[in-house]
Amino acid sequence: MPEAWIIDAVRTPRAIGKVDKGAYANVHPQELFATLLSALERRNALKTGDVDDVIAGCSIQQGKQGGCLARMAALLAGWPYDTPGLTIDRFCGSGLSAVGLGAMGILSGMQRVVVAGGAESMSYISTLSPRPLPDGGNPRLRAKSPLPRPGVAADVIAALEGFTREDTDGLALESQKRAQTAIENGYFTRSTVPVEDEAGRPLLDREEYPRPDTTLQKLAQLPPVYAALYDTPLDEAGTTLRHLVEQRHPGIEVKHVHHAGNSSGVVDGAGAVLLASSDYARAQGLKPRARIRAVATAGDDPLMMLNAPVPATRKALAIAGMTTKDVDLFEVNEAFAVVPLKFMRDLGVDSARVNVNGGAIALGHPIGGTGAILLGTLLDELERRDLGVGLVTLCANGAMAPAMVIERI
Repeated sequence: MPEAWIIDAVRTPRAIGKVDKGAYANVHPQELFATLLSALERRNALKTGDVDDVIAGCSIQQGKQGGCLARMAALLAGWPYDTPGLTIDRFCGSGLSAVGLGAMGILSGMQRVVVAGGAESMSYISTLSPRPLPDGGNPRLRAKSPLPRPGVAADVIAALEGFTREDTDGLALESQKRAQTAIENGYFTRSTVPVEDEAGRPLLDREEYPRPDTTLQKLAQLPPVYAALYDTPLDEAGTTLRHLVEQRHPGIEVKHVHHAGNSSGVVDGAGAVLLASSDYARAQGLKPRARIRAVATAGDDPLMMLNAPVPATRKALAIAGMTTKDVDLFEVNEAFAVVPLKFMRDLGVDSARVNVNGGAIALGHPIGGTGAILLGTLLDELERRDLGVGLVTLCANGAMAPAMVIERI
């Protein structure tokens, strides 16, 4: 049976996702992903005619991000016309799910070379009106299975789990500190590829979002931003999240602990991974960096929205025949501070192994691109520390989560 090998992983620096501020505000989303396709070709002397598929995760597939971003980016990169593309949406898990699909194609023996990842221009998404809803605006679905906004679900989870404002702010501060250390020491430089303007000048050569001057005092001054959503109707009958939560948990008191400083940053960015079968890589002289040991996806209670990374991780570890003790480093997307806090508590994982170079609170979360970005970040750090096994997972809207286990070769 062929193995699915990771040959290379690249990513753009993440730019602030605001129309009037970010470095990529005027960059077409296709350019972000095409930049990485070209980089993988250049860095690995890739025979692009051998690529069986290009798979991209992109969550908001409208306007500039519509029209199958994967195929358009391949054409933009000058790859052969017979290179197909597939664009998928699993919300925040899109990029990692794209890599998972590529790995499964190779493991099945049906494909030899796949480039997979994702991209999202959050600055462009901010111009869309109205913003698309995860439930598609279907009143029958809302009545059957209400989907709250992720931020207020994070506050409810924090209340149920006993996480305080001090806990969530403490994790946010640590994310900023770790990210700043990584940036200052050049831990991200191996795999970051600058996006260039039409004159060939780099638009950004390092992460744009981090706030190195963050302190606990500054975080404590930020107001909670999701409290109003607790009483916002979720369906046509006027049902609120407060009503549903209090039905299940009478007497619960939700203290809204999440805010802009301990939630993921809004950024533009992309990540891409070059996958090849072990047979193809050997024949072409491509040096593998890691093998994919397991791919898994899980769903969970939609009302809580953000809890699926734990069951997804358990599924992935079972497939790999491992336990958490076998994993050297974890990347758990910091959609909101409560997500990694609950992950570490539920699985008994020490924070020294989780998001060691910071996470989305400090670095930002370009929805469709984040999974591939985290995978590359994880691989780079495993190599830097000379460690063997890593796991990456992300919560996704609709109460889902992909997870992946990789092992260095």
